[in-house]
Formats: sequence, C-alpha cells, structure tokens
Amino acid sequence: MSVTVFLLLSAAGCATNRTIVLNDNGGWCWYQDERVLVHGNRLVLGSVANRSGTDGERRWGNIEITAYDLKDGKLLGTSVLHEHLQDDDHDVPGLLFRADGRILAAYSMHGNDKLMRYRISAGPCDTTEWQPERQETRGAGVTYSNLFRLSAENGGQGRIYNFYRGEDWNPNFVVSDDEGQTWTYAGKLVAFKGRPYVKYASNGVDRIHFVTTEGHPLECRKTGIYHGFIRDGAVYRSDDTFVRKLSDGPVAPEELTRVYAGDLDHAAWTVDLHLDKAGHPYTVYSVQMNQDPNDNRYRYACWDGSRWCDYNLAFAGTYLCPGEIHYTGLACLDPQNPSVLYVSTNADPETGSPLLSKADGKRHYEIFRGRTLDGGATWKWRPITHDSREDNLRPIVPVCDGRNSILLWLRGTYSMYTNYDLDVVGVIGRTQRDSLGPGLGGVEFLSATGSGGGDVSPPQGRPGGPADLPPGRGPDRGAYLREFPGVLPARPPSS
Repeated sequence: MSVTVFLLLSAAGCATNRTIVLNDNGGWCWYQDERVLVHGNRLVLGSVANRSGTDGERRWGNIEITAYDLKDGKLLGTSVLHEHLQDDDHDVPGLLFRADGRILAAYSMHGNDKLMRYRISAGPCDTTEWQPERQETRGAGVTYSNLFRLSAENGGQGRIYNFYRGEDWNPNFVVSDDEGQTWTYAGKLVAFKGRPYVKYASNGVDRIHFVTTEGHPLECRKTGIYHGFIRDGAVYRSDDTFVRKLSDGPVAPEELTRVYAGDLDHAAWTVDLHLDKAGHPYTVYSVQMNQDPNDNRYRYACWDGSRWCDYNLAFAGTYLCPGEIHYTGLACLDPQNPSVLYVSTNADPETGSPLLSKADGKRHYEIFRGRTLDGGATWKWRPITHDSREDNLRPIVPVCDGRNSILLWLRGTYSMYTNYDLDVVGVIGRTQRDSLGPGLGGVEFLSATGSGGGDVSPPQGRPGGPADLPPGRGPDRGAYLREFPGVLPARPPSS
C-alpha cells in the first residue's frame, strides 16, 4: 500500500503511533467475539490464515493466536490452534479470559460439520502452550463462537456462554459451569425462518445484550435491527420488559425492541455492539440503500435509558466483494468511549464521494475515526489511513483499561471470505486527548512514496516462524526514518 505516516503530537512533545504488522497472513469475520483480548500489557488476537496470503501453502486454514507485549512493543509469537481447518475467515476463534486467567478459545468450521472446537491455554495469559483440542457435537452445522462469562451466575461461581449459529440456522447457545471444560446445550436464543445475524455484548456480571436482524439481508431483504438482553435466565426488551424465560423457548426478533425498521430500500445488517459505563447498549450497523450494492451507509444508535436514539453516521461506500453485495469495510465502536468509533469505507464518510488514492489512482477502503459531542447526532471525521495501494478493512478496538489506545484492522486484498491476502495490522499508543477527544487523536498525516519504506515488523519475524521476514516486509527503513525521524510508514506495494 502507499506509505501512510502517523505522527502523534502531544502537549508534552512528540510521540509516535506506529503501524505494526501483527500477523502477515490473517483474516476474521465479524460475528465472533471477542476476537482480541487485552490483559495488562498483553494483547492476544485470533485470525485465520489463507492460501492466498503470505506462506499460504504452508499455513492455509490455520487457526492462529498471536500475542504482543504492549509495554515492550514486541511480538511474542503465534500459536496454531488447529492446522488447515478451512480456508474461511468465518472460522476465527472467539476468545475469553477464564476466572483463573487462562484463555478459552472456541472455533468452528463454516457450518461444514457439527463440531464446536475449543482449547484452553496451559497457563494464565499464556499463548505458547495449549491443552489438546476438545470437541462438542451439536445438532446441526456450527458457525461462529461468542464467549461471555457471567460471574454472578452458577451460585456466584460463574457461568460461560457460547453463542453460535447451528440448529435451524438460528442462534443457539451452550453453557459451561466449569470454566469451559464441559458444555451443556441450553437452547435457541432467536427463532426466525431466515438466518438472524446477532452481535453480543456483556457486563461480565449478570447481563448479555444482543442486537439481531431477522435474517441475511440478501435473503430477507427487509432486515431491521432489534435489541434485547439476557438476565437471570430470561430475555428482556430494552426497557426491562420481560419477554420469556430462555427455558420456554426462543424469542422472535419482533418481540424485542426495534432499533431500526428495515424495508426493501433500507436493508440493515448488524456490525458492532458495546455497553457504556451505565450499562446501556450502543451499536453501529450498516444499511444498503435502494437495493443498490454501491450505496451503503453506516448508522449509530444508543439507548439513553428510555429510548433508542438512532442517527445517520457515514457513507460506507460500495460492496466489498462479488457474491456478497451487502459486505462493507465494516465499522467498530470504541468500548471505552461511546463517543468514538472507526469506519472502513471507500467513500468520503461525509459526502459519499469516491476515495481515489493519489498513490495508484484506484478506489480503496480507508479507516476514519469519528467523534461525536452530541450523543451521535453529528460526527467529526479524521483519516487514520489515506492514499493507500491496498484496502483497510474490518477495524477492531478491543476492550481494555483505557491506558492504551489500540486500533487493529486488516490490510490487503479481500476477494471473498475464502480468498484473501491480508495482514493484521495495528496502531498502538498511549491514550491522549485532542480536539476530537481521547484516543488516537492529535494525528498529523503525511503521505510519502518510495521503495525504502516498510512497517516495523517485530524482531521475531513472521508470525509462527523464525526471523525470516518475506521480501519487502523487513525493518530496513533507515533512509526514510532519517528523513522523517520517529515516523513509521506503511508497507511498500507488492511486486
């Protein structure tokens, strides 16, 4: 991609936000959570390698876990949970810290078998050794894993939930009362004749919130957005109205609180969900306008304690890839700050004008940071990437203590969920405040071209292997850094 430079200016002087390659062959879907964990100075992420990516013949379909030391700025290595499971980004694991600090990772194929697979790390926050893979057989093909632990349940000993798509193509869930060692089927959450697409968020104590559609917008075509939450074994609407006990069967989307009413010309799809400090949900979702795959929008909605406040957010641009005409570059919320989010779009987020790169004259997806000062009604935008030679997709801001500002995304070429050449990259820095509020603010952007640039790749080299960085990915960037001290350019274009 083009050389895009991040220079973070603070009141105390100059610091650097650096684009770091965390995994040089990795992809993820957006219906698994958490895909990234942060504990103390340790960042842990899951991804799926693809045959079209770096070292693809050796790594295709590997379910990989990468660890990074936030304090020392070092890659700690990549472990393979399952070799050659499937060349499909839907197989990315959901991750969870257990009560003892060990990591639970759950993953599945894209509905191709009935197995929920899972592994537990050998030690607390350790990604180098894992217990053997275990499998839980379900009643239908399994897709997605969403892990949440409610500490107040199971007599105060804690209960882990894993939400997946399975029986009847609907969201189902299993529970574990022994920290993920064994599982029990607990039922179906949402029932609809289509395939409801659900995003989840939890307070970690006694509630799991979710937003859902009726189905896939390509099939249902009139998809809206609905919200509910689980508490004490029952489902409630946003306003705390009881719907039914989970043991009495699934809920229908229309029984929940409607956030957005879709129709043929406004087909909605869930994207991200988090909770604010008061425990109120806020969400971002996409809408395809007028049955036009080249006109997608993002919307933002938040619950204020009595009603949903729902607003236009940004132009999302065109569809991402053939065959998936509702795919966008996606967006992510900042879990630490409901007033901040990030979008991936190949259109100007305010005007909808195509983003044509000065580097190659082509249209690319870029990452923008949005900030609202009025609860989501209006937004100010600042580019995180620009004038790229590759696409910047599927951003994530992980849940953390707020000391670090962490933004991850996928950079490269996305042809289909089974065919992609992507790096997992990130910008990691100390949280600072600027005119757009705390976070990755105060960013001044320089665009440069040339052949001497490259990302900082951690000294261990390619994830999962020795220090044998592929050509063009290495840290030989001295000439550029002499011209722009302390500034990290993005990787040069592929040959």
